Formats: sequence, C-alpha cells, structure tokens
Amino acid sequence: MTLKPPPLRNDCFALPAGVDWTPVDEALALLRDRLDVVTGREILPLGQALGRVLACDVLARRSNPPQPNTAVDGYGFAGAVPEGAHVLPLVQGRAAAGLAYEGEVPAGRAIRILTGAALPAGVDTVILEEDVTLGAEEIAFHGPLKQGANTRKAGEDVAAGDVILSAGRVVTPADLALATATGLAEFEVYQPLRVGVLSTGDELRDVGQTAAPGQIYDANRPMLLALLGQMGFTPVDLGRVRDDRAALRARLNSAASEVDVILTSGGASAGDEDHVSALLREAGAMQEWRIALKPGRPLALAMWDGVPIFGLPGNPVAALVCTLIFARPAMGLMAGASWQSPQGFEVPAGFEKRKKPGRREYLRARMRDGRVEVFKSEGSGRISGLSWAEGLVELRDSAADISSGDPVRFIPYDSFRL
Repeated sequence: MTLKPPPLRNDCFALPAGVDWTPVDEALALLRDRLDVVTGREILPLGQALGRVLACDVLARRSNPPQPNTAVDGYGFAGAVPEGAHVLPLVQGRAAAGLAYEGEVPAGRAIRILTGAALPAGVDTVILEEDVTLGAEEIAFHGPLKQGANTRKAGEDVAAGDVILSAGRVVTPADLALATATGLAEFEVYQPLRVGVLSTGDELRDVGQTAAPGQIYDANRPMLLALLGQMGFTPVDLGRVRDDRAALRARLNSAASEVDVILTSGGASAGDEDHVSALLREAGAMQEWRIALKPGRPLALAMWDGVPIFGLPGNPVAALVCTLIFARPAMGLMAGASWQSPQGFEVPAGFEKRKKPGRREYLRARMRDGRVEVFKSEGSGRISGLSWAEGLVELRDSAADISSGDPVRFIPYDSFRL
C-alpha cells in the first residue's frame, strides 16, 4: 500500500507579524522550517531507483567484503615473515575469486591465490607474485612481511547491518553498486514530485504562433519545464492562461488534482493585471513575500486546495533566479530530500562592481582563465545572459566594493543539479 504524508498546513507560508522586506536567508529558513514531504512512498527494484529519493535509511544485508580475501595476485600463507630469505613449499591447487579452496593450508606452506579470492583456512597473509621466485613446488622470497599484508578483512568496507545510505538521499549509480554489493535488491523511495508550470498573461504567445506588436513568446514555460526535469522532478505542462480570473481559477482547480506543486510565472506582483496574486488574495490563500534580492523581489506563495503555489516573476531572469534560490530547495524538501543548499566556491573576481547595502544580488556569471566574469548587463530583460552564464555570483546583503582579483562566491549551475 502506498503511504501518503499529511497535507501541508494552510498557514505554512505566513510571515511573522510586522515583516516587510524579508532577507534571503530568513526566507530560506522559513521555507526549510515549514515545508515537509508531500509525496507518497513506494518500493522499487534497484534498476528503477536511479534519481529517486530514499524514504528511509538503507541497511546492508551482507558485509562487504563478505569474507577475508586477497587484494593481489600472489601466494598465501600464515603469519608474519621476518627479514631475510625464505622458501615455502606449495600445496596443490589454488584459490581464485568464486572458486574457494576447500582444504586447509598447513603451517609453513603456501598456496597460489588470485585477486579477490577468499582466504583459505590457514592463510592470513599474501605476498605479491612479483616478489616471488617460483620453483617446481616451492616459492622463494625475501622478508620482512607483516601479518595480514595484501589482504582485506571481512566487512572492512561495510558490515552487515550498517547504514549505508541515509533517508533523503537522491540515488546515484554508485549507490546502486554499493546496495548490490551488500545484498539489497530494492529501495523504498518517495514518489516523484509532480510540479506543474503555468504561464499567465494576454501578451504571451507559444512558439509557432504569430506574435503581434506588443506580444511576446512565452520563454518561461519551456525553461521551467526543462529545469524541473533536470532537477529530478516530474514536470507537468499546465499551459498558459490569459488575464482572466475565472479562467485562472478554473485552471488552478484542475491543476490541484494533477500535481503536488504549482509554479506560475507572471502576475505575482500588485499591479492592475497581476491576476495571480489578486486571485490568491481573494481566496485568502496568498502570502506575498517581498524578498530583499535582485532580481526577483516579488515572490507570491500560497496554498490552493492543499497544493503549494510558487508565484514567480514574469521576467525570465528573475524567474530563473527565484526558482534556483527558493523553489529548488523547497521542492527538494517536499520531494523527501534533505534541504540542499547550493555549493558555492570562493574565486577571484574578473570584474569590478560597487554594490549598495540592503539586498542580496545574483549576477549571471561564468569561469574563464581562473576568474569569474559577469554578464555585461545586469538588466533582467537580457535573456541572452542566461545562456551565456554557467552559474551565478552571489553578493551578500551588505555593501561591497569589488575590484578585479577580490574573492567572490560563484555558484555553478551544476550545484542546482543542472
């Protein structure tokens, strides 16, 4: 039976009384503290679990390695070897991976052994074949050699019962190898988070349609749908809605039964044609966060029939930044993953900038010749800068006077799983 978590509280997006401009870190902390998993659980074979989020800790069913074995090709025997020349007679047969030696190697004798083979009874040390002179029925070599040399202990990597993967982890190919080696055949995972993308605005047209004067092509929806797929979520195209509250209400009503989260773009501010925020406010579901950041100050957060809505700015640059900085970690949490802050790196600036205090700023940027350079214009209408960039430079809330060579924080797009 698929287990479903309880719904989010309707007040999960409410800001504390008296809050006006919300610093970025406070906004992220509120999201982290108030959001929870919204998807159910299921059990999948390992081969189908890549990219899914683990719903519980995973324990090893078998030790790795399961028994003591040799790390090299060579000859096995018992005990340490003192300094000097030594000769040991060989027993008949050999030990190889998958072909255990059935007998016991007597003290003072050696056996041919190949990499990965379980150590036969009476063997706890292996000497490399390159260090041995092989005779007809004996080997000669020089010591010293420590007891246990060139061998692996049972469970030295993982012991049966150990936690090998933690709940909230996104399954990687390496995880599949570890799970298989320790005897697992399936994972309990969260179902994929279904995220709907809805564009609003009379001015929008889809690619392939004729755009009249004053109309623009909807660049946000294809961008956001692609982003969601790269992030490991299930994107759902909710299309676009004209500036009509009845049509928007109907689309949100139908979407609430199809998806776990809704991203809208456009209409999130407080103007006459900002119908997303107006409709959500009418329904009593709206919490408009004015975030102290550039670009993308207005971020409309709401619950619609139990489904969280992230109302993104209509400008593609601001929509991308708000998605990466706010929606990405929040949706990861709702998908069952641990909160994931993007990994940034201190690198030398390849630009100069004077920044005023009071807002967090994100600049489109890329690395070249060991320095990070920023796009020639900070204008949020310059969509070409999104393709030009390979990540973001994050400038903290305080004032800054940046000169070429000064350390700045660069967040590659890869840090957002892009």
